[in-house]
Amino acid sequence: MPYFDAASSLPLHPVARQALLASLDEGWADPTRLHREGRRARLLLDAAREAAAEAVGCRPDELSFTSSGTRALHTGIAGTLTGRRRVGRRLVVSAVEHSAVLHAAEAHESGGGTVVRVPVDRTGRVSAEEFGAALREDETGGTALACLQSANHEVGTEQPVAEVAESCAAAGVPLLVDAAQSLPWGPVGGGWSLLAAGAHKWGGPGGVGLLVVRKGTRFAPPPPADERESGRSPGFADLPAIVAAAASLRAVHAEAGAEAARLRALVDHIRARVPELVPDVEVVGDPVRRLPHVVTFSCLYVDGEVLLHALDRAGFSVSSGSSCTSDTLTPSHVLRAMGVLSEGNVRVSLPPGTTEADVESFLAVLPDAVRGVRDRLGAPAVARRGPEGRATEEGSDGRGFTRPRAEEPRGASGGTAAEEPLPAPALTVDARGRRCPVPVIELAKVIDRVPVGGTVLLLADDEAARLDVPAWCGMRGHEYLGSDGHAYRVRRLA
Repeated sequence: MPYFDAASSLPLHPVARQALLASLDEGWADPTRLHREGRRARLLLDAAREAAAEAVGCRPDELSFTSSGTRALHTGIAGTLTGRRRVGRRLVVSAVEHSAVLHAAEAHESGGGTVVRVPVDRTGRVSAEEFGAALREDETGGTALACLQSANHEVGTEQPVAEVAESCAAAGVPLLVDAAQSLPWGPVGGGWSLLAAGAHKWGGPGGVGLLVVRKGTRFAPPPPADERESGRSPGFADLPAIVAAAASLRAVHAEAGAEAARLRALVDHIRARVPELVPDVEVVGDPVRRLPHVVTFSCLYVDGEVLLHALDRAGFSVSSGSSCTSDTLTPSHVLRAMGVLSEGNVRVSLPPGTTEADVESFLAVLPDAVRGVRDRLGAPAVARRGPEGRATEEGSDGRGFTRPRAEEPRGASGGTAAEEPLPAPALTVDARGRRCPVPVIELAKVIDRVPVGGTVLLLADDEAARLDVPAWCGMRGHEYLGSDGHAYRVRRLA
C-alpha cells in the first residue's frame, strides 16, 4: 500500500529507531546536572548537536533543538523581530510561505507591525529582484527580517535562496530560511542568517525541530526566558528523540544523492504521463527547479476530497490543496498565490524507496478514479486532445495552461475591464451555495448554448471560483472577462 505523502511526514527511519531505542537507557537524565547520569546525557546531547550542525552546515553553538519545526519558525521570527526592533518593524515574506510563517506574520501585523508579501509567478517561484526591492526602507520604517522557504511544501518549487540572501546581505537584513522540505536532501546554500526545520520531514521522531541562528544575528529569545538551548527552547528536552533526529538526518544525507536522482526520474515520468492519461489536468510547479520527490496537479471537474478518498481506497495516500478538502472551504494559499486551478488538486510526494512499480500502479488507478468522480458530478465532455494525447489549447507552455490572471480581466475588444463597459450576458447561471467544482461544471454545461462572442454570467460564492473560472477559460479556450464580487463573466470564443 504505497504512501505518497512524504512531504507531510515520513515513518521513522531505521537509523532513528535504533538511535532512539539505544538512547532511552542513557538519555533520561537532566543534561544540565553535574552528576554521572547528567554528564552522560550531556555527552549524548552534545554529540547530537554536532551531528545535526554538520548536516546543516553551521556551528554547533548556532543550533538549538526545539519542540517542532513550527516552534522553530515562530521562535526564529519573534526573536529576530524583537532583537531588531530598533531597525524597524517591517517583515518581508513570500506569498507561498508555510502557514506557520504566515501565522507569525499575522500576529506581527496585529501587534502593529508591517508585513510585505512578495508575489510569485505561476510556478510558485519568487523573483529575486522583486524580493530585493521589497527589502528597501519606506514610510513604515526599516526591514527587521525577511523569510523565504527553500522549497515549497505544496508544489515542490525551489526558491532562489542564494540570490535573495545576497540582496538581504546588501540591505543589512537577516534572512530566515524555512528548510523543512529541502534539508533532507542536503544543506541549504547561500548566506542565510537563520534556518528552521522539523525532524519528521526526514524520518526523525515528531516533536523535534531545529533552529539555527548565525553568529552576528541580533536575536532576543521571546519571554519568558529559559536557561536551556540558549534560551530558545524552554523545557526539558526529549533527549532520546533529539539523538534519533540527528542520527537519521546524517543517515538520509548519506543516501540523498542517489535517492534524489532516482525519485526525480520517477517524478518526471508522473509529470509526463498524468496529462496523457487524464484529460483536462494542469500540472503545477516549476518543472525543473523543484524538489526531486514532489509533483502536484489539478483535475478539472473533480471534487478533491472525493478523489483523495477514491485513491485511498485504491491504496494510495496523497495530499491536496483543494478547498473541498479543507475546513475553511478556501483553496490553498499557495495555489491562490500562483493563480492556478485548485479543484481536484493532488500532491504526490514520493518517500525514499518508492519503486517504478509503485508509480505505475498509481498511474494505472488514477484515470478511473478521476473518471468516477467526474461521472458522479455529471461533468461535461473532456477537452480536445492533440495527436500525442496532450491538450491542444493555444498558449500552453509545457508547464501547464497559460491564461489571463484573475486580477487581469479583459474587456470586450481586448482592453481591460476598466477601459470599456462589459457586454450584457446572454445567459446567467446561478451556482451560489454550490461548492467546488460544481460552479465550473454548471458553467461548462451551458457555454455552448450562447453564440460565439456571447457571454455567460456565473454567480458563485465558493471561494475556489476565483481561481477555477479563469483556469477553466484558459483550458477550454474561452475568454475570462473578470468578476464583480461573486459574479464572473466569460465570453465564448469557440
